[in-house]
Amino acid sequence: MKRFLSPQIAELVLSSGGEKLLDSHRKDVTIVFCDLRGFTSFAETAEPEEVMTVLREYHDGLAGIINTFEGTLERFAGDGLMVLFNDPMPCPDPCERGVKMAVQMRDRVIELAAKWKRLGHDLGFGVGIAHGYATLGRISSEGRFDYTAIGRVVNLAARLCGEAKSGQILIDGKVHTAVETLAETAPVGELELKGFHRPVAAFDVRAIRA
Repeated sequence: MKRFLSPQIAELVLSSGGEKLLDSHRKDVTIVFCDLRGFTSFAETAEPEEVMTVLREYHDGLAGIINTFEGTLERFAGDGLMVLFNDPMPCPDPCERGVKMAVQMRDRVIELAAKWKRLGHDLGFGVGIAHGYATLGRISSEGRFDYTAIGRVVNLAARLCGEAKSGQILIDGKVHTAVETLAETAPVGELELKGFHRPVAAFDVRAIRA
């Protein structure tokens, strides 16, 4: 359980006997997707040891930030990761937490990217965030179980991440409404996203207001 829940949440679930929180259910959540720009070409040309070093530094750099904001880490696959808020434990401000976390992540990766650049590795960082209802719960097989989310909001966050340029944090309209007094944003227009019949209005998070 502690593999995919922040330490604080894992302890709470275990101490309260709250494993039923992980049973299949439907809930409104904030989904954060992020990955490295240029990672595929980097992995194809760099030595395996270099790739593993970059991934280790990247994972280590972001894991602590995720735990600080008590996000639930759904997956950490290579350079891509997905974090969700408001489940399995509720929080009053999932969009705000997601955006604040993403900004801190971006700042951290900028520091790491400067180091990687000196080593000849040109890598960037993009984020997509969306809010909406998903079906959540644990899926298991012999000797293993994971916690996952399924639904339109998951696909939307992933597509926004895919559209984000290096340094961009793209959010949907629901997240924008929740954080417009908290964050400085700029509209990027309506995006044509794969799997979505209508264009989706998106916004770029520039900074958290002082």
